[in-house]
Amino acid sequence: MTARYRRIMRFATRALVSAWWFELVLPRFGLGRLAARGRIRRLQRLARKFHDLAVDLGGLMIKVGQFMSSRLDILPPEITRELEGLQDEVAPEPLHLIVAQIERELGIPIDRAFAFFDERPIAAASLGQAHRARLSPGIAEEMGFDGVVVKVLRPGIERIVEVDLTALRRVGRILARVKLVNRRTDAPALVEEFAMTSLHEIDYLQEAANAERFAADFADDDRVATPELVWERSARRVLTLSDVTAIKITDVPALLAAGIDPNRVAQELARVTFQQIFVAGFFHADPHPGNIFVTPGPGGPDDWRLTFIDFGMMGEITESLKAGLREFILAAVGRDGRGLVATMQRLGVLLPSADVDELERVMTALFDRFGGMGVNELTQIDPRELQAFASQFGETIRTLPFQLPENFLLLIRTISLISGVTSALNRDFNMWDAIDPFARTLVSAGTSANLIGAGQQVIGYATTLARLPRRLDDLAARLDRGLVSTRSPEVERRLRSVERSLGRASSAIIFSALLLAGSLLYPAQPVLATVLLAASAVPLLHVVISSRLP
Repeated sequence: MTARYRRIMRFATRALVSAWWFELVLPRFGLGRLAARGRIRRLQRLARKFHDLAVDLGGLMIKVGQFMSSRLDILPPEITRELEGLQDEVAPEPLHLIVAQIERELGIPIDRAFAFFDERPIAAASLGQAHRARLSPGIAEEMGFDGVVVKVLRPGIERIVEVDLTALRRVGRILARVKLVNRRTDAPALVEEFAMTSLHEIDYLQEAANAERFAADFADDDRVATPELVWERSARRVLTLSDVTAIKITDVPALLAAGIDPNRVAQELARVTFQQIFVAGFFHADPHPGNIFVTPGPGGPDDWRLTFIDFGMMGEITESLKAGLREFILAAVGRDGRGLVATMQRLGVLLPSADVDELERVMTALFDRFGGMGVNELTQIDPRELQAFASQFGETIRTLPFQLPENFLLLIRTISLISGVTSALNRDFNMWDAIDPFARTLVSAGTSANLIGAGQQVIGYATTLARLPRRLDDLAARLDRGLVSTRSPEVERRLRSVERSLGRASSAIIFSALLLAGSLLYPAQPVLATVLLAASAVPLLHVVISSRLP
């Protein structure tokens, strides 16, 4: 374990030293443009090296890569793209170790626990693996089924997770002292969010509780199903559930063969997703196609259910966050860029120091051009136009100090995955259309709550009006003192160009002064003159290199 810890810390140290050299040291010598030229390639190499490290070490490091691949709020796309393909598939543990783990947890021999246990795993992930089995006759009769899936944690995974989290926490503390990082994100908080999610994933009793809560939330919904838990064959490191394998949700040919309309499946999936988020406040945070089946029933083509599995990663929404998300969705449906940005501020996504004027402008332009379009319509747009919008939006986002809370990140992940699944079922499926009626229902429901909210808004407007004269007076005073400033990415780029020009001019003056002083002193003091002449090469080098940069 010591060797594992050292490998992680060596990688982190090299990455930090590289960033320090290229992002801090070189720019101090006027070589920022030179360093920026190779930034994309450096980031891609760094991400690929981490990818290789994660695959080699396994355990929690694969989860780290997957976690980082979703952090578009703090990491550049050059890194997230390289990590997107990091799969949670590793070599399975030897069978005798898995059997020993099961027997330790259940306290009985495996041949008494199960009538049959398949030696070949149906899935092997970084933290655990799953096997098919059949229950012993007594329990099978009591449960009403005998086919089960047994999930087993990898032996010793808790110690591996402990070592990995220790290393990550140390890296987080180091990053917290780096100004380049701490002004953009709270690294220790990110590590703790990741740690909390990871520790839940290695506790199968927590996953079982999640599954029961999810099932209770949809107990009255005929379109949703979950596997049944077999508590007599479950423990903290072993989880046994009914085998609910059916049609994979994105297997369109199989759905059509069963007489099931894929578009109807997409509509129901969107409805169930928004039901989880806005009504239950408890949602499946890993709804990729492998975790959702379509289970046909005996009643014909329209008798089917969405069956969810794997409840290790769940998100929860507090009442305040739920209210903020309602406002967020309503602003999105209304194509209200300013309202969307204001809601992001209330949700705590944007830090108080963020200058949001440019973001409001970009969001408004985004809605005006692309709002309400389906995937198929977007494919008809000139790629250069999409690229220009993406570049402008990305540059605006990167200038803002913001960091997504864990549950908000899980929510975005969920919506992204569901959007991908619905598009696979029907390329013309429009998520806006799916959200719109749901948002209208939210507005029309709970009249008293809406009245309270309206009353609170009135009070807020009154308070703002009462403070307006004072704020206008403060603004006038700040104008008199010259303290009012504006920000624009284009202006900032031009200012940086001016700064570089001034830097070159300063270096040229210093070079001339050193050269002239060395020449004049050479006959009388050759040693000092030689030092001055040699020193003049440094500013000369800066002038030559920086003048060639674009």
